[in-house]
Amino acid sequence: MKIFITGVAGFLGSHLAKRMLDLGHEIVGNDNLIGGDLVNLDKRISFFNTDCNNLDEMSKITQGCEIVYHCAATAHEGLSVFSPHIITNNIFQASVSVITAAIKNKAKRFIYCSSMARYGNQTPPFHEEMMPRPEDPYGIAKVAGENVLKILADLNGMEWNIAVPHNIIGPNQKYDDPFRNVVSIFINRNLQNKPSIIYGDGKQKRCFSYIDDVIYCLEKIALDKNINKEIINVGPDEEEITIKEVAEIVANEVGYNGNPIFLPVRPKEVKFATCSSNKSRKLLNYKTRTSLKDAIKHTANYVKQNGVKPFKYHLPVEIINEKTPSTWVKKLI
Repeated sequence: MKIFITGVAGFLGSHLAKRMLDLGHEIVGNDNLIGGDLVNLDKRISFFNTDCNNLDEMSKITQGCEIVYHCAATAHEGLSVFSPHIITNNIFQASVSVITAAIKNKAKRFIYCSSMARYGNQTPPFHEEMMPRPEDPYGIAKVAGENVLKILADLNGMEWNIAVPHNIIGPNQKYDDPFRNVVSIFINRNLQNKPSIIYGDGKQKRCFSYIDDVIYCLEKIALDKNINKEIINVGPDEEEITIKEVAEIVANEVGYNGNPIFLPVRPKEVKFATCSSNKSRKLLNYKTRTSLKDAIKHTANYVKQNGVKPFKYHLPVEIINEKTPSTWVKKLI
């Protein structure tokens, strides 16, 4: 089949593209390279350096594609509280553009990559039947995109599924972004003999997914004809861990001997955010194949192989006041 992947030069998109190419599918994709990198691109991909918000271009380059994966996102949940314009534009409006292009070109199925931010500050583990209650502009934009997809896809006869990944880590992840990807930030800093920076008390709980454990689920959610109109959490639920514990594992892995720095909590950050994987086990045959320690090891090896990098403040902080993290305002990471 001919498959389109937005954000194809990014972390998730590049791994997904390689898997689909290896299965014999034709892959077309786009990326505006805010979070992606050309080095991630497989040479077999028909690539377009195009922003998802450009409806005319998206309508042209998605022609003939039977399946559309929407992976592209400025997935900066914490930053969205202080840069709501750029983040929501690149989440909601970009999603509407891609959905519209897919419908115009009569795509058969649309796979929307959402976020755990959709659940907000509810009692974990989060499950798919919960009413979304996002706490920040990023989560709000993600849920709004979901709702537009359901309405327009159902109206126009396009199949859809919504994947909700859990904090994916692994090779190809951008590790010089000061606003997101906590494990990669810890690794990049520790390898430069700098302490991890933790917002709050470090007792926030998360589950982390290794990229390979996510890709086969995204494969099935697109190719299995019996899975349609489903929202499915994708990721582990058996290795809950605090951010402080993550920092300890990273430090041990890279040989850093210092202690983390603790700073004030970031506004609107959900403290306990873990999901149930029961539905993905049932529908996608999900199984955690890579332990968290091994996932961190693989991610650290990727950073070591590619070399540490200075952090790039590549997105503007739109609202600066006493609530804005000083690490972002003063570029301290």
